[in-house]
Parts: sequence; structure tokens; C-alpha cells
Amino acid sequence: QVQVVESGGGLVQAGGSLRLSCTASGSFFSINAMVWYRQAPGKQRELVAAIFSSGSTNYGDAVKGRFTISRDNSKNTMYLQMNSLKPEDTAVYYCNVAVVKTTMENFGYWGQGTQVTVSS
Repeated sequence: QVQVVESGGGLVQAGGSLRLSCTASGSFFSINAMVWYRQAPGKQRELVAAIFSSGSTNYGDAVKGRFTISRDNSKNTMYLQMNSLKPEDTAVYYCNVAVVKTTMENFGYWGQGTQVTVSS
């Protein structure tokens, strides 16, 4: 089994910063990609940022230039540095990890989510 745990959410004023972490643990061969999504009340889940095993990254349009995704492969951990936060960034942030099992099968796992609230 694979466990995915997010941390680092909280309450911050507009213009402030937060750093989220996501750690994967358990039985797998490697990680293909680690992705942050977010979901605000009444809205669909949207892509925030992704980082791949190659090191390449991808960002949603709403966060480009403000958020930075990074990864520590030795710790199976991904980080999301969020700067210049806006009230519209308020959401539950979810981590999704795409792993390759020892059988060479691919699976995706979700974390439980961490709440980010930005006050105006």
C-alpha cells in the first residue's frame, strides 16, 4: 500500500506565503509524477502544479509566477511554495502521486488534503 500525506496548510493574509509538503511512503518502485490540485467550495478540482521524474514542471495559469513546485527524491517529498497569495487561492489542496509498483504497474494515490485559507 502507498500512503500520501500533505501538510503545511493554514490561514494567511493576502500577499503572504505558505509552503505545502506532500510525502509518499509505502511499497513502490519509483514515482513518475507528483501533482498538486485544489478544490474550492462549489468549484471543480483544478490543477495547481505538477513535477515529473525528469524534473520538468507544469503550472496552472492561475498560479504561474507565484507558486513554485519542487521535489526531494531522496525523501519522496514534493513541496509547493506559494507566494503572493490571494483570497481566490483559498481551497483544499490535494496531492496526487503517480507511482510505479515493483510489478511495473502504474497507480495513482491521493492524500487527504490540506486547507489553505487566504484572508483579504
